[in-house]
Amino acid sequence: MNRTSPAALSIAAAAALLATACAADRQPGEPAADDHAGDQHAVGHIHGLGVDPADDSLYVATHLGLFHVDGTSKPARVADRWQGTMAFTVVGPGHFLGSGHPDLAEDLPPHLGLIESTDAGETWTPLALQGEADFHILEPAGDVLYAYEATTGRLLRTADRKQFEEVLAGDLISVAATTAPEQLFATTGEGHLIAVDTSTGQTRELGGPVTAYLDTTADGTLAGIGPNGVIRVSDDAGRTWRETGSLGGAPAAFTITAQGWYAATTDQAFRSDDHGATWKRVL
Repeated sequence: MNRTSPAALSIAAAAALLATACAADRQPGEPAADDHAGDQHAVGHIHGLGVDPADDSLYVATHLGLFHVDGTSKPARVADRWQGTMAFTVVGPGHFLGSGHPDLAEDLPPHLGLIESTDAGETWTPLALQGEADFHILEPAGDVLYAYEATTGRLLRTADRKQFEEVLAGDLISVAATTAPEQLFATTGEGHLIAVDTSTGQTRELGGPVTAYLDTTADGTLAGIGPNGVIRVSDDAGRTWRETGSLGGAPAAFTITAQGWYAATTDQAFRSDDHGATWKRVL
């Protein structure tokens, strides 16, 4: 009889991960969820994580808004806004970048483009491509920002957060900056690991395990989470990998900060203080 190999199953799972995340989101052009009578603490599908260095507290970007998690109470929806925040990153104290879809109460186009908050998500200002771009990945790399536009499948680059140029086109799940200014690591829609030369747009497959989400540590260590939640790290730019732990479920977001490693499943967030070996639920 015909059998599917474990490797093929893993690749299929990685591809399904991206498809499932997209299916959980609204259709293109549909604003954020309008069920404001629902549970104010229900976060919905998680899309991004970030830690504000102003107070070392966690922010969780979701389909139903941006939530503040301070460890002392239930997650609090920031500014009571039900903005579908599809991409999110922290770039300084109280300084956030994001993208997504507006709360129905806001008179805004369905695609927010690149938006910025300098007050920890209380208010947002459009920076570029409002009404045009639906970014699902935002990855700072020094003074440069890489942004993956989901409707066209293009990885873009900007140095001023106003003008963008295309780096490459293709399905991507995750992008991780490196200490080398002209190189990124990324995972494709099929869970393949690739290195990206940002000066030419050329890509190189790294081989290695099927991986959903990536990030890098301050010393250049590359860390990834497989579609089954297994955590792996590489000290040699993705040539070899070793397992360090497991998230215990399919991942939906991953970030490494000075305050710890953070990862999320669809509706739960976790923190690791031992480089991914063990995880404690924080949401």
